Amino acid sequence: MMRPLSSGTDSMLRLSCLLAALLLSTSPLAAEPVAQAKEKSAPSLSADPVNPDKPAQKPYLTDETAPDTLAILPPPPGGHTAGESADRAVYNMTRAMVGTPRWDLATSDVAEGSEALLENMSCVLARRLDPKRVPTLIMMLDRARLDLVRAVRAPKRHYRRLRPFVGNEAPICVARDPHLADSFSYPSGHATQGWAYALIMASLLPEKATPLLLRGRLYGESRVVCGVHWMSDVVAGRTNASIVVAALMGDAGFRADLDKARAELKAALSGEGTIPDAAACQREEVAARETLP
Repeated sequence: MMRPLSSGTDSMLRLSCLLAALLLSTSPLAAEPVAQAKEKSAPSLSADPVNPDKPAQKPYLTDETAPDTLAILPPPPGGHTAGESADRAVYNMTRAMVGTPRWDLATSDVAEGSEALLENMSCVLARRLDPKRVPTLIMMLDRARLDLVRAVRAPKRHYRRLRPFVGNEAPICVARDPHLADSFSYPSGHATQGWAYALIMASLLPEKATPLLLRGRLYGESRVVCGVHWMSDVVAGRTNASIVVAALMGDAGFRADLDKARAELKAALSGEGTIPDAAACQREEVAARETLP
């Protein structure tokens, strides 16, 4: 049974919560009968995702051109503030979504990386894209991911915010893993990546900008439904993504790849392809009508 979270956030409580989470990872509670997904890693950063024998591309942005997201992002809500209370209220409320279509969508949204995000956008595109048919797009998204990782890393390491499931037994949609508990929460890397990819896809297909950006928003909010991020982590992730994409748009190499990817994507969408699963698309439609506080 879920225990509502208290508002205490002093350092001793945080340490106790972290120790409790480590114990939970080996307890019977970790095997509770809740639909869970294994956290799937994105493709390795050391190899090209389409041609694994080739080394990975470098990020588009350099140390000089990459924005300082730690300086730009506001700090996460502190203890005993209205922002923290709102985060806790949303976390507690979304635990009741277990077994709903929105929970199922959040579970399927656990996967990250360019190929996973394209699969998640297949209902919007009305087509499941074969990554081999859009190699420039895949390469561009994975190069951009290197810039996104850098944008997330500094604030996470600085603020070291604990994830919402630490110290309580409320259900989450992934296995309770000490490594996840210790990976810090602010800003959300998934939300950063999902919103950035949605912005990039919207620039490639402006006629589908609204549904693409809606899907990007849902992808980030799935982390709240899953119980692995606070809502303010996701909001910060969208800001983080917008910062990086704005900088990428100023990079000549990125813009050149964007033009190539646009032509490639339109050709892929105009040809034959696999239609996405109708049940999955219906689930997305239901989720889009639900709003989180």
